Amino acid sequence: MIQNSFIFLPRITPKKEKIIWSQNVHSWDDFLKTEQIKGVTEAKKPSYDRLINDAKKHLIDDNEKFFKEVFPTGETWRLYNQFKNDVCFLDIETTGYYGDITVLGLYDGHDTKTFVKGQSLFKDKIEDELSKYKMLITFNGASFDLPVIRRQFNIDFNVPHIDLRFAAKKIGLSGGLKKIEHEIGIKRADEVQGVTGEDAVMLWRQYRATGEKKYLDLLVQYNEEDIINLKQLSEYVIPRLWKQTRDIN
Repeated sequence: MIQNSFIFLPRITPKKEKIIWSQNVHSWDDFLKTEQIKGVTEAKKPSYDRLINDAKKHLIDDNEKFFKEVFPTGETWRLYNQFKNDVCFLDIETTGYYGDITVLGLYDGHDTKTFVKGQSLFKDKIEDELSKYKMLITFNGASFDLPVIRRQFNIDFNVPHIDLRFAAKKIGLSGGLKKIEHEIGIKRADEVQGVTGEDAVMLWRQYRATGEKKYLDLLVQYNEEDIINLKQLSEYVIPRLWKQTRDIN
């Protein structure tokens, strides 16, 4: 998807990108070897060629920070295929909507890691783990998870971030994560079927009030379902969004 994208070039809108594709210019190499492209002025073509050649070098180096800077925020989903082997699916639980973090869960596509308030939820541990990844994927993380983490731990996120809430909306899937999961057939474990974000807050309160581990275990399991299902949602949404984006008819 990256090498078929021109959206990172200055003044290339989605509409102009479709015009480029409609001329059988489907890749960076096509663009470089085509002298005249409708929608690209003769004066602009050399500077675009330089930017594409620069992007090719950064792609070889697997430099996620370059692509974070040049790709529009709403188009970072196009980077998924390049960095999916170094992706981190992230979700937090809190004491209230914008309250303190109680549980922070990370999933690399194979294993989950859970950080719990008062036990392992410390800035150095979180930063150390996040430094291993080249991309973050959340659901509503741009509005919730990442701002809450920044506020509580003063952590900067210097890798591309895909917020699946907005990617899913582009293909007609709206609402909360559980609603979308149900719509596309993603199932949750019986133990956490029907558990909501509000329930997650109550589970933490019950754990703190009683000290009974069963409440924390259920909260952690609920969080793990969130992050594991983000991978399934990514693999459902992103190919469909790319197909929709590439439709030039």
